[in-house]
Amino acid sequence: MKFGKEFAVQMVQEWQEAYMDYNKLKTMLKDILTFKQKNKPPSTMAAATTETTKELMKQRASLYRAFSGLTNQYKSLSLTLSREDEVILVTSVKEEGAEGGYQTMFLRSGEEGGEFELLFFRRLDDEFNKVLRFYKKKVEEVITEADELSKQMNALIALRIKVDNPVVGGTDMVHLSDHDLSSNSSLVAHPIHDGKHGPTQMDVIQEEETSTEEISGEEMKKADGHSRQDPLNVLDHVKINVELESPVSILRSVIKSSKSDLLFGKQELRTAEEKISQAFVEFYRKLRLLKNYCFLNQLAFSKIMKKYDKVTTRNASNAYLQMVDESYLGSSVEVNKLLEKVEKTYVKHFANGNHRKGMKTLRPQAKKGRHRITFLNGFFSGCSIALIVAIIMNIHDRNYLTSQTQGKERYMVNIFPLYSLFGYIVLHMLMYAGNVYFWKRYRINYSFIFGFKQGTELEYREVLLLSSGLSMLTLAGVISHLDMDMDPRTKSFRTLTELIPLFLLTVVFSITFCPFNIIYRSNRFFLIRCIFHCVCAPLYKVQAIRGVEFYICYYGWGNFRERSSTCGESEIYKIIYIAVAIIPYWIRFIQCVRRLFEEKDTAHGLNGVKYLSTIVAVVCRTIYQDEKTTTWLVFATVTSGIATMANLYWDIVKDWGLLIRNSTNPWLRDKIAVPHKWVYYSAMQVLRIQTVPFLHKTTLVAVVASLEIVRRGIWNFFRLENEHLNNVGKFRAFKSVPLPFCSDYNGDKSR
Repeated sequence: MKFGKEFAVQMVQEWQEAYMDYNKLKTMLKDILTFKQKNKPPSTMAAATTETTKELMKQRASLYRAFSGLTNQYKSLSLTLSREDEVILVTSVKEEGAEGGYQTMFLRSGEEGGEFELLFFRRLDDEFNKVLRFYKKKVEEVITEADELSKQMNALIALRIKVDNPVVGGTDMVHLSDHDLSSNSSLVAHPIHDGKHGPTQMDVIQEEETSTEEISGEEMKKADGHSRQDPLNVLDHVKINVELESPVSILRSVIKSSKSDLLFGKQELRTAEEKISQAFVEFYRKLRLLKNYCFLNQLAFSKIMKKYDKVTTRNASNAYLQMVDESYLGSSVEVNKLLEKVEKTYVKHFANGNHRKGMKTLRPQAKKGRHRITFLNGFFSGCSIALIVAIIMNIHDRNYLTSQTQGKERYMVNIFPLYSLFGYIVLHMLMYAGNVYFWKRYRINYSFIFGFKQGTELEYREVLLLSSGLSMLTLAGVISHLDMDMDPRTKSFRTLTELIPLFLLTVVFSITFCPFNIIYRSNRFFLIRCIFHCVCAPLYKVQAIRGVEFYICYYGWGNFRERSSTCGESEIYKIIYIAVAIIPYWIRFIQCVRRLFEEKDTAHGLNGVKYLSTIVAVVCRTIYQDEKTTTWLVFATVTSGIATMANLYWDIVKDWGLLIRNSTNPWLRDKIAVPHKWVYYSAMQVLRIQTVPFLHKTTLVAVVASLEIVRRGIWNFFRLENEHLNNVGKFRAFKSVPLPFCSDYNGDKSR
């Protein structure tokens, strides 16, 4: 793989604007090469003679190097040659009111084609100064964050001591020094240093870890020149930062609004440990990416300068790369030191000193592709295709779709919806697998946006494996049901036949809620948590129900042994049917209301109005399907039209970020991930194809539902693409981890 492609693959996508523009500089070098090829000098004899002279002088200098009396006469000649070869002069400049940078003076601009090289070095300086400024800014941020994490560690250590041994008090440091946490317990009495002008708290942590095991508490007092304070005193300046993250915590906050009377107990300790551990993992990942950013850019400047030397047959790379090495980008060691200290601190306090266990958490291994996944995927897909063919042949032979006999009509009305639920789930999973594939292809960081734990996100092959497995299981149930239904010998097992869909649903739910670490447990539990958050909205922040409703009605109140159901005739069922239809929109509506009150952003209010209009339209359409009156037809048409236009505008303009005037891509946006513009125009055309609202037949309803699933899958891709590009514009590559303690040192309140 060429370096340009490797460079693009390894860069942090949210920081891509801050990397050196390697392709642009490479293009400028191609322009220089093209000019030189078109304007070759008629004779290169003089240049050849000069090169020969240089090589001859180098050989003579090396031959007589052992004789000090003879090499002096060649030093002046070598120095003259090096000055004659000097191509660039790099200097450090600092403008008033601006950050310092570097400027390259091209000494051969008077030569033919020199203006191309002059432009190259100007662009090169711009790129280097851009990288340097970004790197400095990020290093300052991580130093500040390291100080904050150190404060949190001080409070955590004190809380551990208080919870584990609450009798400890005073300045009895001798007893504490024998504890495995004591190496950091003395930190709580240290003053907080500014990360820019003095030793950071992370430095203090590291120094104390290496020193407190070697000297006693009395010696530490003498070394410091004063008696240390009680480590538990830090808790007098600390409060637990209660984040309203669950329905229980929110209800508690309503009943008891004050945080000052919270007790420091084991529950608080456990919560604090989880949050600080997560913060350390995310901070370590940030440090690693920052180190990789520094290394990749240094390598890119080295590669581009080597290419320049090759294209121009000059020797300018040594001088420029020396400047790069001596700059802050090449000489700073803050990130490496922080990496080492974070590793030691995390291993000691969160992995019980087990280095392998701690590093496994800090550096999760990348997922490896497994051949068995590909094999099982092909096997399940092949079985599904064979079962589909068999089902089609059975239905065709028995004339199920066109026959109007009572038994077959009952099958289409009562049994088909039971299996179509699994078809919707499979279709959802197929669309998600396709989205994952294209997100990966166009380098959209979907795992960061969704908040997946690093290394646990499912690849598209794994999603296809789950969908093909469920498809095979569902189709096997369908064909078994058909065969048992048609075989006269199985009439005595009619109850067992009708329970096949319920058994299939039980298997799916059992796998979903299985507590054992099989079948992607972390992903299953993540899905369960998301569903729970939706159900508990708006008590939580923003994060194919009718089919389950039909299962409950059919097997709970219907006479499934006779394959008959009176669900459609029940008024209660009709009300529940409408309520179930509006649940997804209601959840989003109350989430928008919560965000409106929290963030005071009117955009969330407008989004809530959009969902409210959709709720009204769904209610009117559902009532019309039952009443069939002209009045409800008018209401359904008007409300559906308003909701459709409102959703269409919001989806295209707000969620997708398209239809921007004066955009570099007409009626799209300035930045697009997919290089083919027609994809966006086509997606806008099919975005709102859902308007066949007045259908009754079961098969047609299934087709319309499937089209809606496909539409939502397309929407999901472009919605995440827009979110990713927003993150790129703000250089937002890391999630914010809430810290557990609110501290107050010297009157300065911080988190």
